[in-house]
Amino acid sequence: MSELDQELSNDTPVWAVFGDLMAGLVGVFVLILVWVVGYQVQLASSLAEETSRREAEQERRIVLEQALAGPLAAGRISLSDGRIGISGSVLFGLNSAELQPEGRELLRSLIKPLQVYLADRDELLMVSGFTDDLPIQDGNLHFQDNWELSAQRALTVTRALITAGMPAELVFASAFGDQQPVASNDEAGGRARNRRVEMAPVPKMTGGGAGESAE
Repeated sequence: MSELDQELSNDTPVWAVFGDLMAGLVGVFVLILVWVVGYQVQLASSLAEETSRREAEQERRIVLEQALAGPLAAGRISLSDGRIGISGSVLFGLNSAELQPEGRELLRSLIKPLQVYLADRDELLMVSGFTDDLPIQDGNLHFQDNWELSAQRALTVTRALITAGMPAELVFASAFGDQQPVASNDEAGGRARNRRVEMAPVPKMTGGGAGESAE
């Protein structure tokens, strides 16, 4: 018999050792149970938040579709994930940032529904310019590359909206060049889809964002 076994047999009752072991196991079980319950509560909270977010996004899309029902029904604009898309050929000529009469009239028709939508939700309108991946043609003295072309087109649309009545503080321009295609640039139809301007309602910045001071 080992020295340890001898000490246990002489000094420590077996039931005491068994009791200590069971107490330790119960403690571990309680810790695991607390962790599982906490994880389930956290998971339920995350699922509820995600469900609420998706419901809000769905409601947002429905409201925007209702506001733009006329232009959408006429096929003059598209709406995908809250982004209003306008074909570049409707607004501009090839490699041009000069707004065409048809495009100007279309933008004018969007002012009132967009103003109502933005006011109701206290949001801003981001105007984004996009191009295909073909390089600017040689001899074009106006734009060095697609970044510059997309930026100028976004600015042109932004200024046209403001001229037509959109409050300047509710709209801003951004440029993406050929970096976010929605179709393949390997064929003419895809490149035509990529030459576009999008308008997307976005939340106003808070807590020290642009135009606001942090407190």
